[in-house]
Amino acid sequence: MGRSIDPDQIGFDPARLARIDEHFGRYVDDGRLAGWQVVVTRRGEIAHSSTYGLRDVEAGAPVEADTLWRIYSMTKPVTSVAAMMLWEEGRFELTDEISRWLPEFADLRVYSKGSALKPYTVPAVEPIRVWHLLTHTSGLTYGFMQTSVVDTIYRAAGYDLHPPADVDLATACQAFGELPLLFQPGTAWGYSVATDVLGRLVEVVSGQSLDDLLADRIFRPLGMTDTHWWAEGDAADRLAALYAPDPRTGRAIRFDKLGALAYEKPRLLSGGGGLLSTAADYHRFTQMLLRGGELDGVRLLGPRTVRFMTRNHLPGGRDLETLSAGGFAETTLEGIGFGLGFAVVDNPVPSRVPSSVGEYYWGGVASTAFWVDPVEEVTALLFTQLMPSSTYPLRPQLRQLVYSALVD
Repeated sequence: MGRSIDPDQIGFDPARLARIDEHFGRYVDDGRLAGWQVVVTRRGEIAHSSTYGLRDVEAGAPVEADTLWRIYSMTKPVTSVAAMMLWEEGRFELTDEISRWLPEFADLRVYSKGSALKPYTVPAVEPIRVWHLLTHTSGLTYGFMQTSVVDTIYRAAGYDLHPPADVDLATACQAFGELPLLFQPGTAWGYSVATDVLGRLVEVVSGQSLDDLLADRIFRPLGMTDTHWWAEGDAADRLAALYAPDPRTGRAIRFDKLGALAYEKPRLLSGGGGLLSTAADYHRFTQMLLRGGELDGVRLLGPRTVRFMTRNHLPGGRDLETLSAGGFAETTLEGIGFGLGFAVVDNPVPSRVPSSVGEYYWGGVASTAFWVDPVEEVTALLFTQLMPSSTYPLRPQLRQLVYSALVD
């Protein structure tokens, strides 16, 4: 991951940074988390890197520097970067209709009223465009959220927290194109399978499978040697177990029903949630972003592209609180915009959590998270394996602890 530096040299108070370990250590000591890993950097230097607890409670295996984590929706920024690399080559425009490459999305219907068994739909008045996929304003949804009739229709079609076992990405997109949209494209914000569809779009535009494209264009160039779609061999031994809270005690209990899938080669390459990674690898990804698309002489994106991606692209410059269609999201909503693959802080005050205007971030459903703060030149990574990520306020608490330790 690189060398650590005396935090004093980059504006951090070491005693205050130590509060991170003290605070999150209590989550492990009382059984709410199995273990965790945290990395905080400034100006490209590691100010704080720590691990605590067990990656596998039942095996007694500790969290180590090279522990593998299911990053779930932290896959989304990676897929979004891949898409924007193709955009920089002129392969498409952000305003292009996706049906140009994915004809299954040509004649869309939008849910209006009725039940899941007898929905009444109306024609889409606006096509899904590439920027709609990147910003989650497409009208697609997730079946697992269970907050709308359309979610129910997705689950009835087999698309819940995990897709049907025999479905690949192309087949899934065919299904999504036949299901009704939650809202007219471009009129609201709804967390969704949009980044999976973006992954399929990337495949068709590039002529490569998503796994090959990400390996060739992002992972190998950045030296992300531990980021894969499944774990086998040595990697399987390093993979943390997945946990969920016991509804009676709140203690973390093993969740192998979903966790075991990470040991199998997936049929569906989920650009929205399929990757496993390490702190060292994702650190390199965030440093590339912080440096405006370049790391160690390898440039993936132009700096103006990164700045463009991390502005608020929501219609009218509104926030998620105003535009959200409801349901689960890996973020608070007030004062938060959304860019091309990332949530973006427009105003940190409504959420009552310190951050900088222009900070961008995302997280995964097993409580992993990252942020990049281009104003303070800070990045932070949090890894643990507890579903769902809404169980505990780990992310805002990490922000409290990091920003209160920044004293220059």
